[in-house]
Amino acid sequence: MATALLDMPTPTQPAPTPDDNPASPAASPHLASRISLFDRIVLTGFMGSGKTTAGRLLARTLHWAFLDLDREIEAREGRSVPQIFAESGEAHFRRLEARTLAALLGRRNVVIALGGGAPEELGNRLLLEQTPRTAVIHLAAPLELLLERCRVQSLRPDATARPVLADLETATRRYIHRLPLYNRLATHTIHTATHNPTTTVQAILTALST
Repeated sequence: MATALLDMPTPTQPAPTPDDNPASPAASPHLASRISLFDRIVLTGFMGSGKTTAGRLLARTLHWAFLDLDREIEAREGRSVPQIFAESGEAHFRRLEARTLAALLGRRNVVIALGGGAPEELGNRLLLEQTPRTAVIHLAAPLELLLERCRVQSLRPDATARPVLADLETATRRYIHRLPLYNRLATHTIHTATHNPTTTVQAILTALST
């Protein structure tokens, strides 16, 4: 199904070169000049928005590193995000999230995918807004489409547990609360309902070049 493509795993392949990837910054002097204004690109949005899939492809296109905030927290803590929530509570997780985000924002030439709830914390928003040379991209789509993508994702053997999917009312409430935060924080918003991962990356690069 076309609408689920954004969250399908991107096949492993060699990093593209300027000759075989028309979106590569090296293929466009203007784009390369614009991208050089940024040290990092941060992707934000609700679950199912494609931050990880598009982020990996964007990083490969730019020849940058890709970092997923939740995965970095798990690596540092030695526990999954659901385990941290269950065993230590959300307040503890948010403290870990803030410390990890601050560390990641200290790196250059990186694409960072945020967890869906990260922008709810004022401290995280201030970090993102006050870190120079940082572009924040909101990957946006209607809630119904986002939940369908999550449903498709949940069928994969390696899928991350998303308890919120079992409660439509909770998911809707969180989406409504977070959407204005995503929009306020973002330097650019990319509407992904009609995009696949490749065209999402092209849209991001186009937005950053203007």
